[in-house]
Amino acid sequence: MSGSTYEHIFMWVLSIVVFLVSLKMTGKNLKIMMMINRVLYILIIATGIMMLMNVSNISGEYIAKTIIGVWVIAAMEMTNVKRSKGKNHKSFFIQFWIAFVLVLLLGFRLPIGIQLFG
Repeated sequence: MSGSTYEHIFMWVLSIVVFLVSLKMTGKNLKIMMMINRVLYILIIATGIMMLMNVSNISGEYIAKTIIGVWVIAAMEMTNVKRSKGKNHKSFFIQFWIAFVLVLLLGFRLPIGIQLFG
């Protein structure tokens, strides 16, 4: 695993923790957590792009992992946006967990991450 892999994993773990903590917050505290997570989203995407640039043969699995990773970020953001507006957010929360499991499975399978299934 390269240095950017560790950075990427650290960023998304931190983002998930911030997201889960933000689920218990409301009002101004929720807005602050959302802003922190938005910075983490940018760092996750940047480190993900750095990792992709180190791959010599980008297969469909890498493209799928990239798309699903963006889906995870979008689902986290929409969950918090809907919550902050007092609207139903359960569908986005379910999407988050589905996408998160899929992106983890692909991440554990592909060679630039932690290989549990490859």
